[in-house]
Amino acid sequence: MDIAYIPSPSRGVLHLGPIPLRAYAFCIILGVVAAVWLGSKRWVARGGAKHTVGDIAVWAVPFGLVGGRLYHVITDHQLYFGEGKNPWNAFKIWEGGLGIWGAVALGAVGAWIGCRRRGVPLPAYADAIAPGIVLAQAMGRWGNYFNQELYGRATTLPWGLEIHKTLPDGEVVNGVFHPTFLYESIWDVAVVLLVIWADRRWKLGHGRAFALYVAAYTVGRFWTEWLRIDEAHVYFGLRLNDWTSIVVFIGAVAYLVIVGKKRPGREDPASIDPAAHAEAEAAGEKAAGDRAADEKAVAGKALAGKAAAAKAKAKGEGPSETVAGDKPSRIVDGDGRAEADPQPAAAASAAAEKTGKDAENPI
Repeated sequence: MDIAYIPSPSRGVLHLGPIPLRAYAFCIILGVVAAVWLGSKRWVARGGAKHTVGDIAVWAVPFGLVGGRLYHVITDHQLYFGEGKNPWNAFKIWEGGLGIWGAVALGAVGAWIGCRRRGVPLPAYADAIAPGIVLAQAMGRWGNYFNQELYGRATTLPWGLEIHKTLPDGEVVNGVFHPTFLYESIWDVAVVLLVIWADRRWKLGHGRAFALYVAAYTVGRFWTEWLRIDEAHVYFGLRLNDWTSIVVFIGAVAYLVIVGKKRPGREDPASIDPAAHAEAEAAGEKAAGDRAADEKAVAGKALAGKAAAAKAKAKGEGPSETVAGDKPSRIVDGDGRAEADPQPAAAASAAAEKTGKDAENPI
């Protein structure tokens, strides 16, 4: 019986005329957008201004991309340097190869610069953006799928990934392998949910939500890295990225414990973003201006009404003044004599008639 495995895409790039549209790049871009969107929502909920995350991301994202590429090139230098290798391939970022550890490390430097310029504490910003970062990683892993790279060992599991590609050295790969890109993507989504839940449950602050993300991510990365069969440096039976995961995990857990004891709770919302105060003041001034404009409009309408009434009275078009309870008399033939109102006489006649007919049947 044939097993339906996960097929690999037939191509990872489309051409719009001379312009190549690469799926790998789209996955990275979508991940960045998702990270900024989620980070902004969390930052505003913590008391920050709505544009702060995006403004700082302008610094963090380029630094992160450079850091991720540098980490990959340094740890896998044999792919780009040496006999028969082309060093210029190190700049072909669209072919894949971004090390998450370098991206986070150098991205943190860019975020620090952006935070300094905005007067924002870096730990608070890191807590807000942490779930967004790992969500971006989950989306970025699908770029590996389109590039048919970073797959695991051969497998017969029904969710195995079919690979049909030719390596740069001419070797042809055909087979079914563990879809490590999918494993890590699913794990990353689980980490997103974990960090959001834990942050709401324990009000994590001072960088602890970010540390939880790092610790949780390294657990899944250790497992998926252990499954991979792409070329890598091995020390004492473990790949380099496995050792990195172990060291980073220990550091993240230590940070969680130490900072949790020294600085429990979360930062004061009023202290994390000066731009939020400016936005609040601007909103208050706008609301006050709107109220003043409304009051001025109401007063103008009232004055206009009074002026119209006075003008009508001056022309004699207004109603004649009468004594309360009296009805105005009508002038007949212009001689000044008042015509008697026939209604009182008719009412008296009707009352007399009713008295005679209905006296025996009172209501």
